[in-house]
Amino acid sequence: MTIKDDESIDLQTPTGPMRTYILRPVAEGRYPGLVLFSEIFQVTGPIRRTAAMLAGHGLVVAVPEIFHELEQPGTVLPYDQSGADRGNADKIAKELSGYDNDAQAALSYLKTHPQCTGKLGVMGFCIGGHLAFRAAMNPLVRAAACCYPTDIHKRSLGKGLNDNSLDRIREIHGEMLMVFGRQDPHVPREGRAVIYNALADADRVFSWHEFNGAHAFMRDEGARYDAAAARMVYGMAIELFHRILGEGNVVSAAQLGGNVSH
Repeated sequence: MTIKDDESIDLQTPTGPMRTYILRPVAEGRYPGLVLFSEIFQVTGPIRRTAAMLAGHGLVVAVPEIFHELEQPGTVLPYDQSGADRGNADKIAKELSGYDNDAQAALSYLKTHPQCTGKLGVMGFCIGGHLAFRAAMNPLVRAAACCYPTDIHKRSLGKGLNDNSLDRIREIHGEMLMVFGRQDPHVPREGRAVIYNALADADRVFSWHEFNGAHAFMRDEGARYDAAAARMVYGMAIELFHRILGEGNVVSAAQLGGNVSH
């Protein structure tokens, strides 16, 4: 279905306004909501294209700027060493509580969005995969797709490099889709085993998928991109969200007295 992709809102958080981009179906009706967490580079072209694809499958997608208290609104970091250095510095300059408060703000906004059914999921890449993992601890979240989430096994998200994500796994009650690249140096075999064992020991509902891919193999920009693997992961994520969250209720053309845009 066709989408609307030119909306944004500054959501209020304890650490200031958080620019959040909203992509949603044009067709009238109500749809499940999804918070999409970006990489350290914030809302880049690849992240926007991912958000557009997900919205086109019948989701109201909110994409927050994860470093809003550290960067000017609209800041997109480049996919180069300078951008990586700046993003990594922001990652550990931000308080852990700030990440959780941001997730709550985005989820609460979607919960009451007039085009949202109130059924919510989360998805993220790299640091965003970890943020989706933590957001899944929120009782509002019914499904989460975490793509090569960094720092969980090292407990190193946020200021002080001492997060408690592994300790809070029993707070997750939705279904988890966990995706990793086997050639990803940021989440090596030993680190993946720590995460898998913690989820299994806590008896969470999750599926686990490892691909022969590098870190960021789903990013459709740069040499690491694996289009075939990315297509499979997006298919699994969409299946998860439709199965757990539902597919919404598009208003029919007859009800509108015209055409529904698909």
